[in-house]
Amino acid sequence: MRQFCLVFILFCGVTLGWAGDDRRQKIILDTDMVELFDDGIAMMMLAKAPDIELLGVTVVAGNTWVSEGTAYAIRQLEAIGVTDVPVLQGVRLPLAPNRKENIKEEIRLFGYGEGYLGSFAYEEPTSWKDVYVSRYKQEPTIEPADMHAVNFMIEQVKRYPHEVTVLAIGPCCNLAMAVRMAPEIVPLIKRVVYMGGAFTVPGNTTPAAEFNWWYDPEAAQIALRTPFKEQIVVGLDVCDRIELRKERYDRIIGLLKADKLQAMSHDNFLQTTFQERPDTVWHIWDIVAAALCMDSSILKREMICHVDINTQQGLSYGQSLAFPYNPPIGTQPVRIVMEVDEERLWRLIEKYCRLF
Repeated sequence: MRQFCLVFILFCGVTLGWAGDDRRQKIILDTDMVELFDDGIAMMMLAKAPDIELLGVTVVAGNTWVSEGTAYAIRQLEAIGVTDVPVLQGVRLPLAPNRKENIKEEIRLFGYGEGYLGSFAYEEPTSWKDVYVSRYKQEPTIEPADMHAVNFMIEQVKRYPHEVTVLAIGPCCNLAMAVRMAPEIVPLIKRVVYMGGAFTVPGNTTPAAEFNWWYDPEAAQIALRTPFKEQIVVGLDVCDRIELRKERYDRIIGLLKADKLQAMSHDNFLQTTFQERPDTVWHIWDIVAAALCMDSSILKREMICHVDINTQQGLSYGQSLAFPYNPPIGTQPVRIVMEVDEERLWRLIEKYCRLF
């Protein structure tokens, strides 16, 4: 499979236009939010972009539990003075029954790669407010909206037919539930842009699977097999090329003006990692997907394949699969980003970080 896809890239990997761009894009950011790198930076960039109308931030479990992601999203929006973007709590658990409870047995039977389990590795906090107060030692000034994230996604797509981009940078649980609950929204969604998958490179949670889609393969398959007008995937194929080293990290963090963000930067996993191991090579993921929505000229090379995901429990559970020809019935054509202009990407990130 990977050999076929590589051949397809060489002969068919041309850059296409970002179909249907308009002056002010309406985006729903669907995210398993963390502090700063990299969901946080992605959210704040979108919130500050003049050509983007960030309709809302829908939080899903993945990197963090929904309660944590909600607290982190609210704190970072507070930090940059954005109070009119609603934050909504979404699906708390993967669609597969008892996945969290069975994760240790799954690992014992099938192994996993780099050891990253996201929220599966620890217990779920009781509430977003408990997380906020415990983490930041004060009361929040913003509350999450009193609506479920899935209902919000459905409502916004119906309110703005053919205008909304769903930027899914976490597991696909919210999106999958939305199209199951309200299939009439499918032709009304302008496009879906994912951060997920690994087609020509190994996974980063297991050798076969990238984390976002491994966290809930069933939800990813529902989303990917839905006949949206356009689906664009930013996976490890492009993200593994983009290195974040200590020098670059220090430079970007040094641009942040808000005291709340500076405090985050000094009490942060990446900060600790770079202090302990200065030669560490990190990557960025969600920011790449957000940046492509903000400036499509960053895109340099892509391939178009039908895409599916392995939902069979086993060594390849969660593996993303690309079919340049003879695809399985029910799969949809997807644009897979293979290369971006890294210098333009970093300039865009630094430009917006100066605004925070």
